[in-house]
Amino acid sequence: MEKVEVKDLLEAGVHFGHLTRKWNPNMAPYIYMERNGIHIINLYKTSAKIEEACTALSKIAASGKKILFVATKKQAKDIVAEKAAAVNQPYITERWPGGMLTNFVTIRKAVKKMAAIDRMKKDGTFDSLSKKERLQVTRQRAKLEKNLGSISDMTRLPGALFVVDIKREHIAIKEAQKLNIPIFAMVDTNSDPREVDFVIPSNDDASKSIQKILSIVTSAVEDGLNERKADRADKEAKASKKSEGKAKKAKAVAATNDEEE
Repeated sequence: MEKVEVKDLLEAGVHFGHLTRKWNPNMAPYIYMERNGIHIINLYKTSAKIEEACTALSKIAASGKKILFVATKKQAKDIVAEKAAAVNQPYITERWPGGMLTNFVTIRKAVKKMAAIDRMKKDGTFDSLSKKERLQVTRQRAKLEKNLGSISDMTRLPGALFVVDIKREHIAIKEAQKLNIPIFAMVDTNSDPREVDFVIPSNDDASKSIQKILSIVTSAVEDGLNERKADRADKEAKASKKSEGKAKKAKAVAATNDEEE
């Protein structure tokens, strides 16, 4: 996991909260002071919370479950898409599709529709359609790709949600709460931390701050994935050794029987 340094968090502007008049009183434990009408986040608490969240995320990744990253605000979209894709995790950076979690079966049908259109293009069915139908299918495919392309590999509900700006992504938060899916989030001073299982008190508006937190978080996810890969390789090696041992034993028994005959 990438080391969490308070100095680096400070340089990335993670400590800048919202205007004091916009604050949520439940964020009081994470606020260090007020300066020029803006709340300053206590980075020592942020650092501790990041480490706590990273340990949990690493375990979820090691268990083989997916972590769904959610961020539809302009300054976070590209960062989240890049970082989540780098560790092969699903993400939503366009509009949150209502029922994405609570009506997952319907969402999966839409993803399968996308795969069906791709098959049509491969087997030649697409070419047999009229020009108007081809245009409609192409538009439908583009729309599905834009909204759901990044979750096409997510065949079951995610093991966790990582959210940037819980106020903006309140629908995603509500759906995850309904299904008891753990929620990890960057929580600014204007939000209610009680809605989240793993709070990372931080500036969720500046791209530099988002980049820094996501970099640390995805590094922990990668550690979990590598641990899973190592465990799998270890199990395969043991199984291979076991089968080799059985084969040798069988060979020895067969040789003994031949000698007796």
